[in-house]
Amino acid sequence: MKKLRPLLVVLVLTAVTLSCQGSPLFFSEKTAENNPASTVTSLIATPLSASTLDLPPVSSDLLDMEQLQVSLYQQVSPGVVSIQTLDDQGGVQGSGFVYDLEGHIITNYHVVQDAQQIEIDFPSGLKVYGTVIGIDIDSDIAVIKVDVPAEQLYPVLLGDSDQVQIGQTVIAIGNPYGLTGTMTAGIVSAKGRTLSSLRVTEEGQSFSAGDLIQTDASINPGNSGGPLLNLAGEVVGINRAIRLSGVTDEGDPINTGIGFAISVNILKRVVPDLISKGSYDYPYVGISARPELTLIEAEALGLSQTTGAYIVEVVPGGPADAAGLRAGTRQTEYVGLNAGGDLITAIDGQSVMTFSDFLGYLMTQKSPGDTVAITFIRNNENREVELTLETRP
Repeated sequence: MKKLRPLLVVLVLTAVTLSCQGSPLFFSEKTAENNPASTVTSLIATPLSASTLDLPPVSSDLLDMEQLQVSLYQQVSPGVVSIQTLDDQGGVQGSGFVYDLEGHIITNYHVVQDAQQIEIDFPSGLKVYGTVIGIDIDSDIAVIKVDVPAEQLYPVLLGDSDQVQIGQTVIAIGNPYGLTGTMTAGIVSAKGRTLSSLRVTEEGQSFSAGDLIQTDASINPGNSGGPLLNLAGEVVGINRAIRLSGVTDEGDPINTGIGFAISVNILKRVVPDLISKGSYDYPYVGISARPELTLIEAEALGLSQTTGAYIVEVVPGGPADAAGLRAGTRQTEYVGLNAGGDLITAIDGQSVMTFSDFLGYLMTQKSPGDTVAITFIRNNENREVELTLETRP
Protein backbone atom coordinates (compact mmCIF):
# COMPACT_ATOMS: atom_id res chain seq x y z
CA MET A 1 0.00 0.00 0.00
CA LYS A 2 1.34 3.41 -0.94
CA LYS A 3 1.87 6.01 1.72
CA LEU A 4 3.32 9.49 1.80
CA ARG A 5 6.84 10.01 3.01
CA PRO A 6 6.20 12.84 5.48
CA LEU A 7 8.48 15.74 5.90
CA LEU A 8 10.61 15.19 8.95
CA VAL A 9 8.21 16.34 11.63
CA VAL A 10 9.02 18.65 14.53
CA LEU A 11 6.13 18.05 16.91
CA VAL A 12 5.13 20.96 19.15
CA LEU A 13 4.46 19.63 22.63
CA THR A 14 5.65 22.57 24.71
CA ALA A 15 7.12 25.97 23.99
CA VAL A 16 10.62 24.50 24.01
CA THR A 17 10.01 21.11 22.34
CA LEU A 18 12.03 20.72 19.17
CA SER A 19 11.34 17.19 17.97
CA CYS A 20 9.01 14.24 18.26
CA GLN A 21 11.42 12.75 20.75
CA GLY A 22 11.34 15.81 23.01
CA SER A 23 13.74 18.68 23.30
CA PRO A 24 17.29 18.01 24.46
CA LEU A 25 18.77 20.46 26.91
CA PHE A 26 21.36 21.25 24.28
CA PHE A 27 22.10 21.00 20.63
CA SER A 28 25.07 18.90 19.68
CA GLU A 29 27.20 18.41 16.65
CA LYS A 30 26.65 14.79 17.42
CA THR A 31 23.59 16.10 18.92
CA ALA A 32 1.21 9.08 2.03
CA GLU A 33 -1.26 5.80 0.64
CA ASN A 34 -1.55 8.03 -2.48
CA ASN A 35 -4.56 9.86 -1.10
CA PRO A 36 -4.61 13.34 -2.66
CA ALA A 37 -6.76 14.75 0.12
CA SER A 38 -8.92 13.50 2.94
CA THR A 39 -12.05 15.12 1.55
CA VAL A 40 -12.72 17.54 -1.29
CA THR A 41 -16.05 19.32 -0.93
CA SER A 42 -17.71 21.12 -3.83
CA LEU A 43 -19.36 24.40 -2.90
CA ILE A 44 -21.97 25.50 -5.45
CA ALA A 45 -23.14 29.09 -5.34
CA THR A 46 -25.41 31.17 -7.52
CA PRO A 47 -23.26 32.98 -10.09
CA LEU A 48 -23.07 36.76 -9.77
CA SER A 49 -23.22 39.00 -12.77
CA ALA A 50 -20.46 41.51 -13.25
CA SER A 51 -22.92 44.33 -12.59
CA THR A 52 -23.55 43.07 -9.02
CA LEU A 53 -19.88 43.36 -8.05
CA ASP A 54 -18.55 46.65 -6.72
CA LEU A 55 -14.82 45.92 -6.52
CA PRO A 56 -11.98 48.42 -6.83
CA PRO A 57 -9.70 48.05 -9.84
CA VAL A 58 -6.80 45.65 -9.36
CA SER A 59 -3.53 47.52 -8.91
CA SER A 60 -0.81 47.16 -11.50
CA ASP A 61 1.61 46.02 -8.77
CA LEU A 62 -0.71 43.15 -7.86
CA LEU A 63 -1.13 42.16 -11.49
CA ASP A 64 2.66 42.29 -11.97
CA MET A 65 3.19 40.01 -8.96
CA GLU A 66 0.50 37.64 -10.20
CA GLN A 67 2.09 37.40 -13.64
CA LEU A 68 5.54 36.96 -12.10
CA GLN A 69 4.36 33.95 -10.12
CA VAL A 70 2.57 32.48 -13.13
CA SER A 71 5.71 32.84 -15.24
CA LEU A 72 7.88 31.41 -12.47
CA TYR A 73 5.73 28.30 -12.27
CA GLN A 74 5.68 27.83 -16.03
CA GLN A 75 9.48 28.03 -16.23
CA VAL A 76 10.44 26.07 -13.11
CA SER A 77 7.79 23.35 -12.77
CA PRO A 78 9.16 21.24 -15.68
CA GLY A 79 12.23 20.66 -13.50
CA VAL A 80 10.30 19.55 -10.40
CA VAL A 81 9.55 15.83 -10.15
CA SER A 82 7.39 13.49 -8.12
CA ILE A 83 9.20 10.62 -6.43
CA GLN A 84 7.55 7.33 -5.51
CA THR A 85 9.42 4.58 -3.72
CA LEU A 86 8.76 1.00 -2.69
CA ASP A 87 10.09 -0.41 0.57
CA ASP A 88 9.24 -3.07 3.14
CA GLN A 89 6.41 -0.87 4.45
CA GLY A 90 4.79 -0.54 1.04
CA GLY A 91 6.07 2.72 -0.37
CA VAL A 92 6.24 6.49 0.02
CA GLN A 93 5.94 9.67 -2.01
CA GLY A 94 8.08 12.80 -2.08
CA SER A 95 9.39 15.53 -4.36
CA GLY A 96 12.66 16.42 -6.05
CA PHE A 97 14.16 18.59 -8.75
CA VAL A 98 16.53 18.27 -11.69
CA TYR A 99 20.11 19.30 -10.86
CA ASP A 100 21.84 18.99 -14.25
CA LEU A 101 21.63 17.64 -17.79
CA GLU A 102 23.42 14.44 -16.73
CA GLY A 103 20.25 13.21 -15.04
CA HIS A 104 20.97 13.96 -11.38
CA ILE A 105 17.88 14.55 -9.22
CA ILE A 106 18.04 16.17 -5.78
CA THR A 107 15.72 15.16 -2.94
CA ASN A 108 15.76 14.46 0.80
CA TYR A 109 17.55 11.38 2.09
CA HIS A 110 14.51 10.49 4.19
CA VAL A 111 12.42 10.26 0.99
CA VAL A 112 14.57 7.43 -0.41
CA GLN A 113 15.74 5.88 2.84
CA ASP A 114 15.51 2.07 2.67
CA ALA A 115 13.89 2.27 -0.78
CA GLN A 116 14.01 -0.90 -2.87
CA GLN A 117 12.68 0.78 -5.99
CA ILE A 118 12.46 4.47 -6.95
CA GLU A 119 10.19 5.91 -9.62
CA ILE A 120 10.70 9.44 -10.93
CA ASP A 121 7.63 11.06 -12.53
CA PHE A 122 8.26 14.12 -14.71
CA PRO A 123 5.60 16.77 -15.40
CA SER A 124 5.79 15.81 -19.09
CA GLY A 125 4.32 12.41 -18.24
CA LEU A 126 7.65 10.59 -18.52
CA LYS A 127 8.13 7.99 -15.77
CA VAL A 128 11.49 6.29 -15.18
CA TYR A 129 13.28 4.36 -12.48
CA GLY A 130 16.15 6.00 -10.64
CA THR A 131 19.16 4.90 -8.60
CA VAL A 132 20.49 6.59 -5.46
CA ILE A 133 24.17 7.40 -6.00
CA GLY A 134 24.91 9.54 -2.94
CA ILE A 135 23.43 10.32 0.47
CA ASP A 136 24.08 12.88 3.20
CA ILE A 137 22.35 11.83 6.42
CA ASP A 138 23.58 14.91 8.28
CA SER A 139 21.74 17.51 6.20
CA ASP A 140 19.19 15.02 4.77
CA ILE A 141 20.14 15.21 1.08
CA ALA A 142 20.18 12.46 -1.54
CA VAL A 143 21.15 12.38 -5.23
CA ILE A 144 19.26 10.10 -7.62
CA LYS A 145 20.53 9.28 -11.13
CA VAL A 146 18.12 8.73 -14.01
CA ASP A 147 18.92 7.67 -17.56
CA VAL A 148 16.85 9.94 -19.82
CA PRO A 149 17.62 12.08 -22.88
CA ALA A 150 18.95 15.54 -22.06
CA GLU A 151 15.98 17.18 -23.82
CA GLN A 152 13.72 15.72 -21.12
CA LEU A 153 15.70 17.45 -18.36
CA TYR A 154 15.10 21.00 -17.14
CA PRO A 155 17.69 21.83 -14.45
CA VAL A 156 16.52 24.32 -11.84
CA LEU A 157 18.77 27.30 -11.20
CA LEU A 158 20.53 27.48 -7.83
CA GLY A 159 20.55 30.73 -5.89
CA ASP A 160 22.61 32.00 -2.94
CA SER A 161 21.01 31.43 0.45
CA ASP A 162 23.42 33.90 2.07
CA GLN A 163 21.57 36.61 0.13
CA VAL A 164 18.14 35.49 1.35
CA GLN A 165 16.45 38.10 3.53
CA ILE A 166 13.86 37.57 6.26
CA GLY A 167 10.53 38.76 4.91
CA GLN A 168 11.20 38.06 1.24
CA THR A 169 8.69 36.02 -0.73
CA VAL A 170 9.46 32.35 -1.40
CA ILE A 171 7.68 29.70 -3.45
CA ALA A 172 7.42 25.94 -2.86
CA ILE A 173 6.63 23.51 -5.68
CA GLY A 174 6.12 19.85 -4.93
CA ASN A 175 3.88 16.87 -4.39
CA PRO A 176 1.93 17.37 -1.11
CA TYR A 177 -0.37 14.43 -0.36
CA GLY A 178 0.20 13.18 -3.90
CA LEU A 179 -1.08 16.40 -5.50
CA THR A 180 1.64 16.73 -8.12
CA GLY A 181 2.83 20.11 -9.31
CA THR A 182 1.41 22.03 -6.36
CA MET A 183 2.69 25.59 -5.89
CA THR A 184 2.42 27.52 -2.63
CA ALA A 185 3.83 30.86 -1.50
CA GLY A 186 4.99 32.46 1.74
CA ILE A 187 7.88 34.36 3.21
CA VAL A 188 11.23 33.62 4.79
CA SER A 189 10.42 33.64 8.49
CA ALA A 190 13.96 33.17 9.83
CA LYS A 191 17.43 31.97 8.88
CA GLY A 192 20.11 29.89 10.56
CA ARG A 193 17.78 27.43 12.27
CA THR A 194 19.08 24.12 13.65
CA LEU A 195 17.41 20.69 13.68
CA SER A 196 18.55 17.25 14.73
CA SER A 197 20.53 15.35 12.13
CA LEU A 198 19.67 11.80 11.07
CA ARG A 199 23.20 10.81 12.13
CA VAL A 200 23.44 9.46 15.68
CA THR A 201 26.27 8.30 17.89
CA GLU A 202 26.59 4.78 19.29
CA GLU A 203 24.96 6.16 22.44
CA GLY A 204 21.94 7.29 20.42
CA GLN A 205 22.65 11.01 20.61
CA SER A 206 21.89 13.02 17.47
CA PHE A 207 24.30 15.32 15.72
CA SER A 208 22.89 18.67 14.55
CA ALA A 209 22.04 20.00 11.10
CA GLY A 210 22.39 23.76 10.73
CA ASP A 211 21.86 26.67 8.35
CA LEU A 212 18.19 25.89 7.76
CA ILE A 213 15.67 28.41 6.44
CA GLN A 214 12.35 28.77 8.27
CA THR A 215 9.32 29.58 6.11
CA ASP A 216 5.55 29.90 6.39
CA ALA A 217 5.02 28.75 2.79
CA SER A 218 2.57 25.85 3.02
CA ILE A 219 4.49 22.56 2.84
CA ASN A 220 3.07 19.20 3.82
CA PRO A 221 3.85 15.47 3.65
CA GLY A 222 4.93 14.81 0.07
CA ASN A 223 6.71 18.18 -0.28
CA SER A 224 9.88 16.60 1.12
CA GLY A 225 12.82 17.14 -1.22
CA GLY A 226 11.12 19.76 -3.37
CA PRO A 227 12.57 23.21 -4.02
CA LEU A 228 12.01 26.41 -2.08
CA LEU A 229 12.46 29.22 -4.62
CA ASN A 230 12.96 32.96 -4.67
CA LEU A 231 11.02 35.13 -7.11
CA ALA A 232 13.88 34.89 -9.60
CA GLY A 233 13.04 31.18 -9.89
CA GLU A 234 16.25 30.14 -8.12
CA VAL A 235 16.40 27.37 -5.52
CA VAL A 236 17.25 28.81 -2.11
CA GLY A 237 16.40 25.69 -0.11
CA ILE A 238 15.23 22.06 -0.10
CA ASN A 239 12.00 21.56 1.85
CA ARG A 240 12.78 19.20 4.69
CA ALA A 241 10.58 19.44 7.80
CA ILE A 242 7.46 20.95 9.34
CA ARG A 243 6.50 21.67 12.91
CA LEU A 244 3.19 20.19 14.03
CA SER A 245 0.82 20.93 16.87
CA GLY A 246 -0.42 17.34 16.95
CA VAL A 247 -2.65 15.15 14.81
CA THR A 248 -6.37 14.99 14.05
CA ASP A 249 -8.65 12.18 15.21
CA GLU A 250 -8.02 10.60 11.80
CA GLY A 251 -4.26 10.72 12.36
CA ASP A 252 -3.53 13.53 9.90
CA PRO A 253 -0.84 16.03 10.98
CA ILE A 254 -1.91 19.51 12.07
CA ASN A 255 0.48 21.94 10.41
CA THR A 256 1.43 25.06 12.37
CA GLY A 257 2.67 26.94 9.32
CA ILE A 258 6.31 26.55 10.36
CA GLY A 259 8.49 24.78 7.83
CA PHE A 260 12.22 24.25 7.43
CA ALA A 261 14.37 24.00 4.30
CA ILE A 262 18.01 23.03 3.89
CA SER A 263 19.88 26.06 2.59
CA VAL A 264 21.00 25.86 -1.03
CA ASN A 265 24.55 26.82 -0.01
CA ILE A 266 24.73 23.56 1.94
CA LEU A 267 23.52 21.77 -1.19
CA LYS A 268 26.18 23.45 -3.33
CA ARG A 269 28.92 22.20 -0.98
CA VAL A 270 27.51 18.70 -0.56
CA VAL A 271 26.11 17.58 -3.91
CA PRO A 272 29.34 17.62 -5.99
CA ASP A 273 30.86 15.17 -3.48
CA LEU A 274 27.71 13.03 -3.46
CA ILE A 275 27.95 12.75 -7.25
CA SER A 276 31.69 12.07 -7.35
CA LYS A 277 32.10 9.77 -4.34
CA GLY A 278 28.68 9.12 -2.83
CA SER A 279 29.21 10.90 0.50
CA TYR A 280 30.24 14.17 2.12
CA ASP A 281 32.37 14.77 5.22
CA TYR A 282 31.32 17.46 7.70
CA PRO A 283 33.78 19.18 10.05
CA TYR A 284 33.76 18.11 13.69
CA VAL A 285 34.69 20.02 16.84
CA GLY A 286 33.45 17.60 19.50
CA ILE A 287 31.22 19.71 21.72
CA SER A 288 27.61 19.91 22.82
CA ALA A 289 26.21 23.34 23.64
CA ARG A 290 23.06 25.11 24.75
CA PRO A 291 21.08 26.45 21.76
CA GLU A 292 20.89 29.77 23.64
CA LEU A 293 20.83 31.06 27.21
CA THR A 294 18.09 32.83 29.09
CA LEU A 295 18.99 35.63 31.48
CA ILE A 296 18.20 33.52 34.54
CA GLU A 297 20.39 30.66 33.20
CA ALA A 298 23.29 33.03 32.54
CA GLU A 299 23.00 34.33 36.10
CA ALA A 300 23.00 30.78 37.48
CA LEU A 301 26.17 30.09 35.49
CA GLY A 302 27.84 33.28 36.70
CA LEU A 303 28.10 34.68 33.16
CA SER A 304 28.05 38.37 32.36
CA GLN A 305 26.22 37.89 29.04
CA THR A 306 23.58 35.66 27.48
CA THR A 307 24.93 35.59 23.93
CA GLY A 308 27.30 32.87 22.77
CA ALA A 309 27.41 29.07 22.65
CA TYR A 310 27.79 27.67 26.17
CA ILE A 311 29.62 24.33 26.23
CA VAL A 312 27.89 21.62 28.26
CA GLU A 313 29.93 18.67 26.97
CA VAL A 314 33.37 18.15 25.45
CA VAL A 315 33.91 14.80 23.72
CA PRO A 316 37.02 13.11 25.13
CA GLY A 317 39.79 12.94 22.55
CA GLY A 318 38.01 15.27 20.12
CA PRO A 319 39.42 18.50 18.64
CA ALA A 320 37.89 20.70 21.35
CA ASP A 321 39.31 18.46 24.07
CA ALA A 322 42.76 18.56 22.47
CA ALA A 323 42.57 22.36 22.30
CA GLY A 324 41.69 22.62 26.00
CA LEU A 325 38.07 23.80 25.77
CA ARG A 326 36.02 23.01 28.86
CA ALA A 327 32.46 22.01 29.71
CA GLY A 328 30.73 23.00 32.93
CA THR A 329 31.24 20.72 35.94
CA ARG A 330 29.73 22.61 38.92
CA GLN A 331 26.11 21.73 39.51
CA THR A 332 23.50 24.49 39.34
CA GLU A 333 19.81 24.43 40.19
CA TYR A 334 19.13 23.47 36.55
CA VAL A 335 19.46 19.80 35.67
CA GLY A 336 22.00 19.29 32.89
CA LEU A 337 23.35 22.83 33.15
CA ASN A 338 26.63 22.95 35.06
CA ALA A 339 28.68 26.07 35.72
CA GLY A 340 32.33 26.55 34.83
CA GLY A 341 32.09 25.85 31.09
CA ASP A 342 33.50 27.99 28.27
CA LEU A 343 31.22 30.40 26.42
CA ILE A 344 32.13 30.60 22.71
CA THR A 345 31.65 34.15 21.42
CA ALA A 346 33.31 34.04 17.98
CA ILE A 347 34.83 31.71 15.40
CA ASP A 348 37.44 33.03 12.99
CA GLY A 349 36.39 36.50 14.06
CA GLN A 350 32.73 35.87 13.19
CA SER A 351 30.39 36.72 16.06
CA VAL A 352 28.55 33.78 17.68
CA MET A 353 25.23 34.87 19.18
CA THR A 354 23.84 31.32 19.49
CA PHE A 355 25.05 27.79 18.81
CA SER A 356 23.25 27.95 15.45
CA ASP A 357 25.68 30.68 14.35
CA PHE A 358 28.63 28.51 15.31
CA LEU A 359 27.28 25.40 13.59
CA GLY A 360 26.15 27.27 10.48
CA TYR A 361 29.61 28.77 9.97
CA LEU A 362 31.26 25.36 10.25
CA MET A 363 28.84 23.69 7.85
CA THR A 364 28.95 26.35 5.14
CA GLN A 365 32.55 27.58 5.37
CA LYS A 366 34.79 24.82 6.74
CA SER A 367 35.95 21.28 6.00
CA PRO A 368 37.77 18.55 7.94
CA GLY A 369 41.45 19.41 8.29
CA ASP A 370 40.85 23.18 8.43
CA THR A 371 42.10 25.18 11.40
CA VAL A 372 39.74 27.59 13.14
CA ALA A 373 40.26 30.23 15.81
CA ILE A 374 37.70 30.08 18.62
CA THR A 375 37.19 33.04 20.93
CA PHE A 376 35.60 32.23 24.28
CA ILE A 377 35.03 33.50 27.80
CA ARG A 378 36.37 31.56 30.78
CA ASN A 379 36.14 32.92 34.32
CA ASN A 380 35.04 36.27 32.85
CA GLU A 381 38.22 36.51 30.77
CA ASN A 382 38.36 36.59 26.96
CA ARG A 383 40.57 33.87 25.49
CA GLU A 384 41.31 32.41 22.08
CA VAL A 385 42.47 29.00 20.94
CA GLU A 386 43.09 27.36 17.57
CA LEU A 387 41.95 23.84 16.80
CA THR A 388 42.04 21.55 13.77
CA LEU A 389 38.70 20.21 12.62
CA GLU A 390 38.18 16.49 12.19
CA THR A 391 35.52 14.49 10.32
CA ARG A 392 32.24 13.70 12.03
CA PRO A 393 32.49 10.13 13.29
